[in-house]
Amino acid sequence: MSGLLVAADRALLADGSLSPGWVEVADGLVLATGRGEPPRTPDRRVAVLTPGLVDIHCHGGGGHTFATTDPQEARAAADAHHRAGTTTVLASLVSDTHETLREQVRTLAPLVREGVLGGIHLEGPWLSPLHHGAHDPGVLRDPDPGELQDLLAAGDGTVRMVTLAPERPGGLDAVRLLAEAGVVVAVGHTDVDGDQLRTAVDAGARVVTHLCNAMRPIHHRRPGPVVAALADERLAVELIVDGVHVHDEVVALIARSARSRLLLVSDAMAAACAPDGRYQLGAMAVDVVDGVARTTDSGRIAGSTLTLDRAVRGTTAAGVDTLAALTAATASPARTLGLTAGVLRPDAPADLVGLDADLHVRWVLRGGAGAGAGTTRTTS
Repeated sequence: MSGLLVAADRALLADGSLSPGWVEVADGLVLATGRGEPPRTPDRRVAVLTPGLVDIHCHGGGGHTFATTDPQEARAAADAHHRAGTTTVLASLVSDTHETLREQVRTLAPLVREGVLGGIHLEGPWLSPLHHGAHDPGVLRDPDPGELQDLLAAGDGTVRMVTLAPERPGGLDAVRLLAEAGVVVAVGHTDVDGDQLRTAVDAGARVVTHLCNAMRPIHHRRPGPVVAALADERLAVELIVDGVHVHDEVVALIARSARSRLLLVSDAMAAACAPDGRYQLGAMAVDVVDGVARTTDSGRIAGSTLTLDRAVRGTTAAGVDTLAALTAATASPARTLGLTAGVLRPDAPADLVGLDADLHVRWVLRGGAGAGAGTTRTTS
């Protein structure tokens, strides 16, 4: 039976090519793909066709937050990013008390099982007070095995990633515990040097949270964690490309060094896809002015208002080629977390995004029970 056939001037296919191609979907899955002209008249033609974008670090959007005990609030935050082409979103939680985090994890876990969310990401509270960013320093603490196991149990397999500072007492033991449980461990909001980062990787860490931000900078005699991360092929590195967190020249340098290990993330808070104004990020009040989020008390950057399609455009504007930028927002993050999303191959989820020649989202297909079903969006 024929399904929905989409052709593109450039299609990002599973072989890593970005060239003329087509994708056919049916019953919520990719049925077939190919290069060149499709085997029949397509139902839709777009300039650029990519797998649905995959954001593994996102705190909210559309005026809504994932740090909630209201499942409808979390659903609305996810939907804002789905409509913008990010068909797989991890719900990131900010540092808080154990009791609060446990209830938030319990709220989000059914949405992961339903497929609304791709998983849960705990960013803290086991972070360095020297690099706490927009996290409440009053709740930061050392990792405790009992607390970690309790949160993993509350998630019942839905906690996919944890960000921590491995130099804290018990940090390396926490890395080992989480890695053995099948959770991806990310090093972030940390004061580690290069040697300490390598020790954490030896213990099982596999990601660096928003490289360059909330960590020691590069120094020519003390290269630190940024250089160590780029040199270690075991590590994938997140990057927030919004024109605020990292300079374009640094974006291009990191992309050349990390190659397929580059992961574009939004680190978006509730103001993504929403107006400027006053918001909350966990316990911290945040003012958003001209799309830039900063804490009201200190003016620290407080996440971003990005959607991942904007991050892709920002990355290409920094001089990175389109194939590398799209891969960093699709296949690479999905591979890092072991997700089935982010790639267009037979039997993969029917998550497709149609872009115009300037990489603006024009059409979104997100799964569904039949050909062309699921969440669809067309923009003018």
